[in-house]
Amino acid sequence: QIIICGKCGEVFRRVHWNNRGKKSIVWRCVSRLENTGLFCDARTVPESQIEQVLVTAINQTLCDKDSFLTTLRDNIAAVINRESDKALADIDKRLEELQTELLKLATSNADYDKVGDEIHRLRDQKQKMQLESANRDELKKRMADMSTFLKKQSTALAEYDEQLVRRLIEKVTIYEDKFTVEFKSDVMVDVEV
Repeated sequence: QIIICGKCGEVFRRVHWNNRGKKSIVWRCVSRLENTGLFCDARTVPESQIEQVLVTAINQTLCDKDSFLTTLRDNIAAVINRESDKALADIDKRLEELQTELLKLATSNADYDKVGDEIHRLRDQKQKMQLESANRDELKKRMADMSTFLKKQSTALAEYDEQLVRRLIEKVTIYEDKFTVEFKSDVMVDVEV
């Protein structure tokens, strides 16, 4: 999972610390560990605190399950409404028309640069829309996964579960006074420190 610094935007890195004979695992902003060209005075966070924050964030979604399920349904509806199947069909139809026109122009030795440019522009647009469609499908899958988890999970988490966190959490942003946990389903939860 990705842990991001809320001050400078760099990633946090897991570090084994040996502080006055006491060993511990902490997370620190990479700009404090390496020369990244950025100055950052973000705090060092014990791994146990990050784990507790993640458990708290997941439990908040479970405690307010109905609200989160409503948000997920709204998010899924918004993603579906952005679908551009009709637009893709329109582009395909227009490409066919232009290719026919291009053939006519080529056989009559006419200037066909304008038509060729339009074909290239439409192909680029089609490729971009297909990529967006694939991204939407992935987002819908992640939202459905979160929805399934919320419906099946009947009790709050008692302890940190690495596999569950990897399945549900997209990233964690660490600020001075809070953690913002972003789920893969586009739901965000703030956990105060």
